[in-house]
Amino acid sequence: MGRNGSGSTAGSGRDRFVDAWARAIGGTSYVPMSSAALSELLRGLTDQLIAALSARPFSADSARRVGAALVDAHFLNPDALSRTVALLGTEFAGAVDAQADARRGQPTADPEPRDTAGRIAGLQGALASGYTWALRRRTLDDQEQAWDALAAAQAQAEARFRAVFASAAIGIGIADISGRILEANQALADLLGYPIEELRQLTVWDLSHPDDEPSSWDGYQQVIGGEVDYIRRNRRYRRRDGSTVYTEMTLSLLRDRDGRPRYTVAMIQDVTDRQRLHARLRHEARHDPLTGLPNRRLFLERMNELFAATDRDRRVGLCYLDLDDFKVVNDTLGHDLGDRLLAAIAARLEVAVSRLGHFVARIGGDEFVVLVSDSTDTEQVVGVARDVLAALEAPVPIAGQELTVGASVGVVERAVRGSDVEDMMKAADTTLFWAKSAGGRRWALFDEDRHAREVTRYTLSATMPAALERGEFVVEYQPLVRLADRALLGVEALVRWQHPTLGRLLPDQFIEVAEASGLIVPLGRWVLAEACRQARSWQRDGEPDLVVSVNLSVRQIHQPDLADTVRDVLRQTGLEPRLLQLELTESAVMDTTGEPIRMLRALVAMGVRIAIDDFGTGYSNFAYLCDLPVHNLKLAAQFIEGLWDSQPADPARDRIVATLVGLAHGLGLSATAEGVETAAQEAWLRDLGCDCGQGWLFGRPVPAEEIGRMPRQGEIVRVPRQGGTGRAPSQGEAAPLDAAAAN
Repeated sequence: MGRNGSGSTAGSGRDRFVDAWARAIGGTSYVPMSSAALSELLRGLTDQLIAALSARPFSADSARRVGAALVDAHFLNPDALSRTVALLGTEFAGAVDAQADARRGQPTADPEPRDTAGRIAGLQGALASGYTWALRRRTLDDQEQAWDALAAAQAQAEARFRAVFASAAIGIGIADISGRILEANQALADLLGYPIEELRQLTVWDLSHPDDEPSSWDGYQQVIGGEVDYIRRNRRYRRRDGSTVYTEMTLSLLRDRDGRPRYTVAMIQDVTDRQRLHARLRHEARHDPLTGLPNRRLFLERMNELFAATDRDRRVGLCYLDLDDFKVVNDTLGHDLGDRLLAAIAARLEVAVSRLGHFVARIGGDEFVVLVSDSTDTEQVVGVARDVLAALEAPVPIAGQELTVGASVGVVERAVRGSDVEDMMKAADTTLFWAKSAGGRRWALFDEDRHAREVTRYTLSATMPAALERGEFVVEYQPLVRLADRALLGVEALVRWQHPTLGRLLPDQFIEVAEASGLIVPLGRWVLAEACRQARSWQRDGEPDLVVSVNLSVRQIHQPDLADTVRDVLRQTGLEPRLLQLELTESAVMDTTGEPIRMLRALVAMGVRIAIDDFGTGYSNFAYLCDLPVHNLKLAAQFIEGLWDSQPADPARDRIVATLVGLAHGLGLSATAEGVETAAQEAWLRDLGCDCGQGWLFGRPVPAEEIGRMPRQGEIVRVPRQGGTGRAPSQGEAAPLDAAAAN
């Protein structure tokens, strides 16, 4: 009973120490063993320490082996040693006492006294000594292995470097900071055409290409100066035989232990074939494959260079060439022959202008340009255009045929300052259009004023529809008077455009644009409606009946619904047809046949008057005039404006005007003279028997309200609505406007 109890106590004391030891050192180091294995290890070491403590005579050698065993078990952290030593001083004595008591069966007495504390101190010192020497030995072994491995690695690295350096396909060279070549591999020697030994006698400067700019070495200077550690450049080198090799070079800096630049290592790859391919592709991308001339891309690059130059006082000339009717050649003779013709023309152009140092390019199908980089003046560039046209005059022999081709050339010459490439190309395109429009086979010089007029014309055409909707057009009225007594018979409606940016525009500034664009039809309809509305308004205000005369354009005459439009306007405004006169130009009337003539007859049948405007300025077919439904001939102002108060009468002019007035009366028509500005002109026309007059003498075109104030000004006599003081036409005399209105 006592033995079993004592054994249990002894075992419990040792196990408590083992558990405490495991907890103390378990987390100090990485040990590749489980908790159970650790406890098993420490239990064996504990037994050795207990045995050493109880041995007679006392020896601490076992403790040294225990310390070494901890190192061998990978407890390499010094904390493992310090915690073990501390644990021996606090827990170990109790474990030993318990085990000794258990052996004697007496828990408190030991018949063999011993110095336990002194022995434990000896064990602590021996364990620490064994641990320290074992750790030192392990450290030295590890260092020796590390140095051996490092030496082996360095030897292997050097061997690999030597192998790579010697057998590399890429050229490698090593130089010092002064540029002296220290080492080169065979690939570099082959690349530059030098033996390796000869390369070692050179510097990097000896291999530089003679065409290199000084700035091309800036990157190298940055490397050897330690500013950067690495650069990559494309460089040309001069080979030993004087030829050029194109390379891609990577240059790296090697520093010493203090960080100072020491060596440079250059890796150089031959890219000559790639460079040549790139140059060929670049050439093909910038040259026309058919003619070999520079193409649009290269031409625009050259233009941009000129306009980007710092010398803004330089001048540039441009001849923009387009072949006339070249499409006919392709359509009739085929595209293959057309291509051969283009190639022949390109060759002629190059011969004609390249001798003068000018740049010629093909920029489109049959379009070419000649660039005069530093023109002296406009005449020089015009001379180039003449040379170009002269070069194309002779027939071109192709496939047994003699082909003659013409060309149109647009010429622009100007200073670089204040312009740009886009403006110059637009100007050249404009002048080419002018040359084409004039019939081709010629050159046209850019004219800023003409271009401005055309831009204005386009602006007017583009803004006219919206202007009509916004109410920017207004109608003014100019008096039509009877010359016999200055009675006001009617007014001519004249449209004006109150443009928001261009100001007040007269008909000669926009009517032609409206006619060309077709906008004259809605504009003319609006003027007709506005004039009829105003005439009816004067009637309602008690004014005498006034005939309102409205101009019709050629397009309006050919509108199939013209008669219906006039009828609708008269119905909507309430104006009587007899008070509406429609004016047509002489050329428009002479060209009127078929449906238009039937429409004019329908208007006359409706009661509307028809007048021929500017009569005498064109070629009149008098026989045809007899069949036209016309009431009034308005003599052109050119017949009147030559007579002034200070000038004697012109017999020839008298006879012409008298003939025209007589012609009108002979056809039963009235005659109205336009452009009357002086009293002498008025008297002259009255003496010739002209019925009516219109001009600044009687009044300029004015707003509608000004017409209502004319009687108060005493300038024109009003004709009463019925009867009145007006002179009635005598036998054989044509009825003037008032008589027609009264009928």
